[in-house]
Amino acid sequence: MIHDNVARFWADNILKVCGVKVIIEGDENIDDSSPKVYMSNHQSAFDIFALLGGLPVSFRFIMKQELMNIPIFGYASKKAGYIGLERKDPRKAVKSMNDAANRIKNGSSVLIFPEGTRSPDGTLLMFKAGGFHLALKSGCNIVPVSIVGSREINPPRSIMIHSGIIRIKIGKPIAVKEFSRHDIDKLISMTRDAINSGLADQIS
Repeated sequence: MIHDNVARFWADNILKVCGVKVIIEGDENIDDSSPKVYMSNHQSAFDIFALLGGLPVSFRFIMKQELMNIPIFGYASKKAGYIGLERKDPRKAVKSMNDAANRIKNGSSVLIFPEGTRSPDGTLLMFKAGGFHLALKSGCNIVPVSIVGSREINPPRSIMIHSGIIRIKIGKPIAVKEFSRHDIDKLISMTRDAINSGLADQIS
């Protein structure tokens, strides 16, 4: 609770100072009674602020373990309850996946960027499978989230910040119980299509 209040206050103030307004659409699809795996497209560093300040649920980010090893940043992320997933060492990868799944089962909703990095032109990149294996292992439904407008706030490869509007579109949850690891490609495709549909009116 303390993290949620502090993170929201921090993000809200950054957005306010930069003249950025966040509009939430589809909040009727939010159900915070059980943990969820939120999956969002990633276009800008401002996605972080918009999600922390605008998404009306308690969640923790899932990030690459390498980021958790960065001095100060990694320590702060761990203290905030963010989850690092190991990718390079197979044994550590299995352990970190199991630990993350248990955290989710115990009530922690998480948010992951399945593209793995920011899109340079706003179009969706290919999705990595790690977050979907995590959703299946935890048994928690996936909620697709589409972020529109953040690329115009902070363009790729630019330090310029422009005022404007970021829209966060929350899609209908996808029940993972209908899938197994054998048809994970179908789950990935369905989630990607749901996020992509929310980007239909994105400015190109």
